[in-house]
Amino acid sequence: MPRSNRPRRGGRPRPTSGAPGGGAGPERPLGGGLRRVEDHPDGEWVVQVVTGGGAERSYRCPGCDQLVPGSSPHVVAWPADGLLGAEAALADRRHWHRPCWDRRAVRRPR
Repeated sequence: MPRSNRPRRGGRPRPTSGAPGGGAGPERPLGGGLRRVEDHPDGEWVVQVVTGGGAERSYRCPGCDQLVPGSSPHVVAWPADGLLGAEAALADRRHWHRPCWDRRAVRRPR
């Protein structure tokens, strides 16, 4: 019998919204990736791995100042403390190439 692609009643709960602090636990699925909090020398960061998809928008990587195509796998990160509130922290998110984020993570503050 062929598989049905229609959702069933009582299926899995929907992922949490994009606001920081939502959901339960340090990792929450959202948009094809897992969201987690990472501790770095300059504080805690909310990090989400984006698997890439059909997105047409490109972003500027703060690590290398080159374009990150929205359709390629990359990392989205923003400060976890949200001193000005959750919406301001979410608005401060940046899209990084994975290698650029990994290099940034091992740097020590001067």
